[in-house]
Amino acid sequence: MRSRVAAAFLLLAAWTGIIGVAEAQRQPPYWASIAAGRALMRVGPAQTYPATWLYIRPDLPIRVVAIQGDWRRVQDPDGTEGWMLVRLLSDQRSGIVRGESPQPMHESADASSAVRYRAEPGVVGRVSRCRDGWCLFDVGGRRGYIRVDTLWGVEASETID
Repeated sequence: MRSRVAAAFLLLAAWTGIIGVAEAQRQPPYWASIAAGRALMRVGPAQTYPATWLYIRPDLPIRVVAIQGDWRRVQDPDGTEGWMLVRLLSDQRSGIVRGESPQPMHESADASSAVRYRAEPGVVGRVSRCRDGWCLFDVGGRRGYIRVDTLWGVEASETID
């Protein structure tokens, strides 16, 4: 009986917009990004806990590793973990370029295709259409296909449509 009441509450909450349907069904770990222009990471899941970092980089990819109410325990690209309010996060997928040198962004998901742009390490962009080790990577309107293994924010074997 309790499980039916809990399921009914989640369905009602999702339907009324209290929480999104995807959020109601999602279980960690999963990828998200920072939605806000200013987002505080805290040492615990409440505003009474001290902040350890201030992020001022929208679209920065983060990995959600735990959920507690309206709070998400997240990991940033450098491995730092802490808590953020869910309203500071977005389902928009993004990635950050890793490595020591600029990474080619190709015209198609093929290493032999023309290189359209090169993305420097640390560049953040939105990812979509990931398949077979490649993702479409958009950096401020400049789009090209980039190898998944050069990004943090996407699993190597992940498919995104």
